[in-house]
Amino acid sequence: MLTVVKFGGSILAHGVPDSLIVDIAKLNPKETVVVHGGGPEVNELSRRLGVEPRFVVSPDGIKSRYTDSETMEIFVMAMKGQINTEIILKLSANGVKAAGISGTDAGTIVAQRKKKLLTMNDKGRKMVIEGGYTGTIQDVNGMLLESMLTSGIMPVVSPIALGTEFEALNIDGDRAAAGIAGKLRANVLILLTNVDGLLRNGNVVPHLNLEEAHEEIKKVGNGMDKKILAATEAIKAGVNKVVIANGLVSDPVTRALNNIGTVITHD
Repeated sequence: MLTVVKFGGSILAHGVPDSLIVDIAKLNPKETVVVHGGGPEVNELSRRLGVEPRFVVSPDGIKSRYTDSETMEIFVMAMKGQINTEIILKLSANGVKAAGISGTDAGTIVAQRKKKLLTMNDKGRKMVIEGGYTGTIQDVNGMLLESMLTSGIMPVVSPIALGTEFEALNIDGDRAAAGIAGKLRANVLILLTNVDGLLRNGNVVPHLNLEEAHEEIKKVGNGMDKKILAATEAIKAGVNKVVIANGLVSDPVTRALNNIGTVITHD
């Protein structure tokens, strides 16, 4: 059963949790791909280097990092250097043969650079700015990932894409994981976060079909909206189910595989 596990900054805020790594180590390395984010680590490194992180908000209310050339260099340093390496070291310590790559390696993830961004300014007015080094995923090439899996090497993927003009681009980690899961025809995509799933009136929504998930994107707050969007993309690409679950509990992957969280399927 091919499984893609993605975790990001809400999980990594205080380092890579040992409980998460131990649980991932239980999985078959020939059937597991790990995708990570790490926004807080990027922010921390950026500030240490004297560059204040900048964020923009789209007209739909989605908040994202603004990535100019200097920020892109810091993004690569934090993602592919610091975070990816820490995950590899911890997996290795738990007996897993793992290797870190990013979407730039062998053109695993190709993205189109956004030339312009439509944002909202402080006065609530729409404003067009330069796109910087943020990309929209165009294609996923599974060749390198499949080769690694066949060799029993667990891929750990940073969300950095190869631009169509051969530049490194910042892409959303959840949607990168969805693209990979779809390309590899994964059985399950697990999106780990710092809550128990999609919450409604304080309670976890146990299941959504594709239509319901599309409706939820318009209702939920920043962060969860991207996860549900990624889930819909994965389901449309042929993934059997997506589970949004808590990554800060014991055995988080095992729990997600047992449908503890919000499960999203086609029907």
